[in-house]
Amino acid sequence: MGGLQVLAADRWQATAEAHRQRIAAFTAPLNDLHSRGASHPVHDFLFSYYSLTPGALGRWHPGAGVVLAAPSPPHDDGHAAPAGGPGSGGGGKFYRWVEPRPGLPDGGWTVDVPAFAERRAAMIGFAGRILGLTAQRPARLACFGLHEWAMAYRSEVHGIRHSTVPLRLGADGTNRVVEDNRIACSHFDAFRFYAPEAVGLNELQPTRQTQVDLEQPGCLHANMDVYKWAYKLLPAVSSDLVAGCFELAWRIRTMDMRASPYELADWGLEPIRIETTEGRAEYVRLQRGFAAEANVLRGRLLAELDTLSTLAAEVSTP
Repeated sequence: MGGLQVLAADRWQATAEAHRQRIAAFTAPLNDLHSRGASHPVHDFLFSYYSLTPGALGRWHPGAGVVLAAPSPPHDDGHAAPAGGPGSGGGGKFYRWVEPRPGLPDGGWTVDVPAFAERRAAMIGFAGRILGLTAQRPARLACFGLHEWAMAYRSEVHGIRHSTVPLRLGADGTNRVVEDNRIACSHFDAFRFYAPEAVGLNELQPTRQTQVDLEQPGCLHANMDVYKWAYKLLPAVSSDLVAGCFELAWRIRTMDMRASPYELADWGLEPIRIETTEGRAEYVRLQRGFAAEANVLRGRLLAELDTLSTLAAEVSTP
């Protein structure tokens, strides 16, 4: 099979079902909450700010370099992916049919690496660049999550983003934390949501153009964004890796909001009181751990991008 790994139908179908259940452990409680007309102030973010839907996240892909053997006998047209497989629910984009051959008696499906590499070239290049450069930089661990506080600054004027939960210290207390602390957020996609009066208080003035230059592995949002780059590379990267990135983003989001100015005790989340010495120490301890975990995932994504590049080169070589 030219170096491609073949997965038997029973094996990959079982793997796809295990992946679906893995994701459902996170999404089913949210779906139940939404069915009752409620929203989650912490975890809905992972499906509103990030664009991958729960259904698409739960759909399994093996990644590039793998052939999924068709069940025997194949479907009537011989080329349609089975339910639960890469083509279910419209997930067959960037797959191609592999004709039957020795070791693959009923044919199968594999990621169309040349088509993906051509159509997504700009995104592949940018993702590789930002992941690689971020991983090379030292983690900055002194921001204490004050980006969330800067977003809620002067809430008596602007209101608050998470209007379903109150401010733990009230408007005045939140304002004092912002005014009494050094704010040095490096992440543009947090900085751009600051209250207008907080913009000038940030030591850095990140822009979209400087994002690649400023991202660093101590930033919680840059580490959540590893999930974004992973799913943007589907189906050429494996769903196992995407799920790992999602699970890390879920835990980081939880910690990010625990350290925020919002009162989330009713949602089972105790605050990390970053206005105290003990709270700042707890924040840095967790931040350091997440930086290390995210860099492992960055390395895995970069390795899968290398595999993608190698496969694309092999196909294009006469």
